[in-house]
Amino acid sequence: MVVSAVGVALVLVILWDAFESIVLPRRVTRQFRLTAFFYRSAWLVWSKLVSYVRRSNRQETLLSYFGPLSLLMLLSIWATGLILGFALMNWGINTPVRTGDGSSGFLTYLYLSGTTFFTLGLGDVAPVTSLARMMTAVEAGLGFGFLALVIGYLPALNQSFSRREINISLLDARAGSPPTAAELLLRRCHDAENMDALLQHLSEWERWTAEVLESHLSYPVLAYFRSQHDNQSWLAALTTILDASAFVMVATEGPCARQAQLTFAIARHAVVDISLVFNRPPLKPRHDRLSAKAFSHLWQSLIQAGLPLKHDGSVEHELAELRRLYEPYLNGLAVYFRLQVPPWFFESARQDNWMKSAWERRRGLRGGFPPGDEDEHF
Repeated sequence: MVVSAVGVALVLVILWDAFESIVLPRRVTRQFRLTAFFYRSAWLVWSKLVSYVRRSNRQETLLSYFGPLSLLMLLSIWATGLILGFALMNWGINTPVRTGDGSSGFLTYLYLSGTTFFTLGLGDVAPVTSLARMMTAVEAGLGFGFLALVIGYLPALNQSFSRREINISLLDARAGSPPTAAELLLRRCHDAENMDALLQHLSEWERWTAEVLESHLSYPVLAYFRSQHDNQSWLAALTTILDASAFVMVATEGPCARQAQLTFAIARHAVVDISLVFNRPPLKPRHDRLSAKAFSHLWQSLIQAGLPLKHDGSVEHELAELRRLYEPYLNGLAVYFRLQVPPWFFESARQDNWMKSAWERRRGLRGGFPPGDEDEHF
């Protein structure tokens, strides 16, 4: 009976864990969870092994495999646990079964559980008593429901990932690669008339950040899915939006400043809650992302670009106070996920992703292909 009780407990733990991970649309605050333990342990091992790879681009490629592979591994663990749980229940009560060779050991019960869970219906091992038949029917129903749950879960996960990445890709031409707050402000606000464009942009990113908050709380595995390009990530996008919103809040006035407050609030909410999901405490950055000298350079650049800024000496201090509200959380997440927090601006010019391609790098070109090198079919 003890073995059967262990089997029942194993089945209940896995079913509840799968319910919380797939069906329950909210953050689970319980101290121990099977899924959370699996991801933290697997990511720790995976990222440690990847750190021994020397080339940074190859490291990023290997890290990008973790999200999809870990999802398949988690589903396999759930399925294996359910099969093992039902096998232990049958073995513990010595369930009578009909077999071709008359065997009835643990491996026989494990085989019966596996064929039942995947609804194979081979019939070479069959239950005899009413209790055994009932347990077989329950396991078959769970196997069918588990398959349906997975089929419904994967498309939802893929759609959330696609919506996240679309807006990250849009930042390429708007804020550079990787994105920075300075580039976003300089490209969207050449003068006072273009403040309306920034207002609309911040409004759109307020909604995107809310979607990231909801999706990453409901499906934390999305945080391990990396972007298409090595210099882009959901964390870099959040950093850029927080930086730009904080600056607009303290350095400008009017409707744009009000929208910046709303965008900043939801973006800060997102990084704090995601940090809680992954149990990442705030971590103070080693280096100041915006020193006094860097702030002065940023301020002069925006003044020269025609951005209508307040003539107030307290802007730098107020901005530093706002940065303390989110930068430690960003840094904690960046260290855990092995992602880069972009600076406020780059001192040297950088090419955006849309301006370069692998073909041009191979040929040493900047302006395209030489005459006569195109495919004759086009």
